[in-house]
Amino acid sequence: MTEYTIIVEDASSNFAAYVPDLPGCVGAADTMEELKVLMRDAIEFHIEGMRLNGEDVPAPHSTALSVQIAS
Repeated sequence: MTEYTIIVEDASSNFAAYVPDLPGCVGAADTMEELKVLMRDAIEFHIEGMRLNGEDVPAPHSTALSVQIAS
């Protein structure tokens, strides 16, 4: 099983996401749960398209961190 990092942005009226290791693999949904399902499908579809086009599928290498700061 392969795991890709997804970057999620709160766009006020919905949530938007992209996959740094798969340029062009993006999505948006009303809720985080919907977004998670959508992005799983989007990644699978994106990779399938790359393979059909004879492209190499990049191995995941990105990570995301979250840090807390005093405000």
